[in-house]
Amino acid sequence: MDNLCDINVIKDVLGRHSFTFSKALGQNFLVNPTVCPKIAQMGNAERGFGIIEIGTGIGVLTNELAKRADKVVAVEIDSRLIPVLEETLSEHSNVKIINDDIMKVDLHRLIQEEFGGLQVAVCANLPYYITSPVIMRLLEERLPIRSVTVMVQKEAGQRLCAKMGTREMGAVTVAVNYFSEPKLLFNVSRGSFMPPPNVDSCVVRFDVRENTPAGVTDEKFFFKTVRGAFSQRRKTLVNSVSASLGIDKPKAAEAVKRSGLEENVRPEKLSMEQLIKFSEELKTICGL
Repeated sequence: MDNLCDINVIKDVLGRHSFTFSKALGQNFLVNPTVCPKIAQMGNAERGFGIIEIGTGIGVLTNELAKRADKVVAVEIDSRLIPVLEETLSEHSNVKIINDDIMKVDLHRLIQEEFGGLQVAVCANLPYYITSPVIMRLLEERLPIRSVTVMVQKEAGQRLCAKMGTREMGAVTVAVNYFSEPKLLFNVSRGSFMPPPNVDSCVVRFDVRENTPAGVTDEKFFFKTVRGAFSQRRKTLVNSVSASLGIDKPKAAEAVKRSGLEENVRPEKLSMEQLIKFSEELKTICGL
């Protein structure tokens, strides 16, 4: 069904299935017909690829993905949408819908069982409330995927794709840069949705790195250090890490010195290499 962005069609389909929008699930369905083709095109939906879609809505993006990719496996948490999707996606034999929570699905097993011989990418229009947890799970599990292309709240997208060493970066910026190369693709106005959310959105893509940055001997400690460093953004690196991680200030200061950094440096001024160096020095000084 190609007219799934038509408001009258949406109302008709949802009405016949007695569907009402769930605020708890952050449901906002796309009505701008130009958005999903662009997501599919920029999100590696092409021959030779299998696509994991997270959250289907009524199948607007699913439809575009299925036209281009060899196979689409869509994970949708709302069981009320399953009969809707059976209608709107009936023409596509290469689509499989899984009614489950993406945070509970065994993604390694899913990829192995559903996409044999295909390259894999992820595409999604994510509810704002689960943006970071979903993205970080996809990246941290080191899944055999090429890219993750998602629509997120504009402010969140700008933070995710901020340049290292700038004021806009945060702990999540470091994390996505560690596992991938993030890129902001295009903006999407709030009027592109039904019902319209209170904020604008954007589409971002994370091209997964074959190898993560060198020098990290303990990823758990590295990310703990990063979270601590950015937990109090107005403070210096020494004060923030000392306060958030419970590390003596002299030890934090010594780690800064050994890393070749200025005494009063702030976390947002650091590159990935400098953060890794600082984390390793801090780990050594603290005997961890």
